[in-house]
Amino acid sequence: MSQKFSFRLHATDGRARTGVISTPRGEIRTPAFMPVGTAGTVKAMLPESVRATGADILLGNTYHLMLRPTAERIARLGGLHRFMNWDRPVLTDSGGFQVMSLSDLRKLTEEGVRFKSHIDGSEHHLTPERSMEIQRLLGSDIVMCFDECPALPAPVETVAASMRLSMRWAARSREAFGDRPGHALFGIMQGGVTQELRAESASKLREIGFDGYAIGGLAVGEGQEAMFGVLDYAPGLLPEDRPRYLMGVGKPDDIVGAVARGIDMMDCVLPSRSGRTGQAWTRAGQVNIKNARHADDPRPLDEDCTCPACRNYSRAYLHHVFRAGEIISSMLLTWHNLHYFQELMAGLRAAIAGGRLADFTADFHARRAAGDIAPL
Repeated sequence: MSQKFSFRLHATDGRARTGVISTPRGEIRTPAFMPVGTAGTVKAMLPESVRATGADILLGNTYHLMLRPTAERIARLGGLHRFMNWDRPVLTDSGGFQVMSLSDLRKLTEEGVRFKSHIDGSEHHLTPERSMEIQRLLGSDIVMCFDECPALPAPVETVAASMRLSMRWAARSREAFGDRPGHALFGIMQGGVTQELRAESASKLREIGFDGYAIGGLAVGEGQEAMFGVLDYAPGLLPEDRPRYLMGVGKPDDIVGAVARGIDMMDCVLPSRSGRTGQAWTRAGQVNIKNARHADDPRPLDEDCTCPACRNYSRAYLHHVFRAGEIISSMLLTWHNLHYFQELMAGLRAAIAGGRLADFTADFHARRAAGDIAPL
């Protein structure tokens, strides 16, 4: 591993693991959920508020930051941490996901991807080498290698060709990353839902050698059953002494299932995006605060939650400010959602350390099954 970057396992329970990733900017308790700060901000949140929820690390987006305000400008202004006032670790994705999600704006070749900006139509060339350069300029603590990810379902031949291209790009990313003490480079496993392709990808990544390993190409349309089917074997194909990162996941039940299968890190826009659309995640499941049933409800969103939204405001108030289009609605609901996700991770870490993950998981599903019933 890179100097001053390390991973220590503290306990296991079945395939689930809890430990600590150490970086020069602080420790990351695992399993960890990373809030997404796509453009240098977690929407509707101050950085200190994000930290107050329990987050140890944020995710930034290479593609969006390279377009606006540009990586070069951020570097001139002291790097992404100083720019966004976040002094904890930052992981940046490589831009590879946009190869899939913005497919109508790009041209893919062996060399890399030519994008047309979704902002102004300007053309950009993103390659493994350029992705490493951008992430270096940003000052990312954890850098992701450049990859391509096809949407699922897709023909196995398409998935195989994409995976092998990603592995060639992974080798180029490793070479371009070079020796950067205190910074880590993660490889990304691809292969869709085909075990043989996943095994081939993992073997190639291990041959190249990375500080951590991600499982990519899931939560892209295949459904939870298929995703869990891959996670039943994929983490075991990766080195035990390196962090395992499941990209783009997910809902609370996705997280619990992934952790039980050996995942150490996750990220998703869901908590903040849901908060902006009037949806709250609670121990009893999802609450749509826009619904009329909440208009006269004096209860908090979650009786057991200590976030500012639950501690200081009623469902009736949250319903009102959402319906009125007030900015405080996005702020409070996003804070609550991020707080809940971090409490879920803390609960998982404690359960694994205490050897009681099965009981924790059973209680998690039972409370969600009971649902959120308004009083008569």
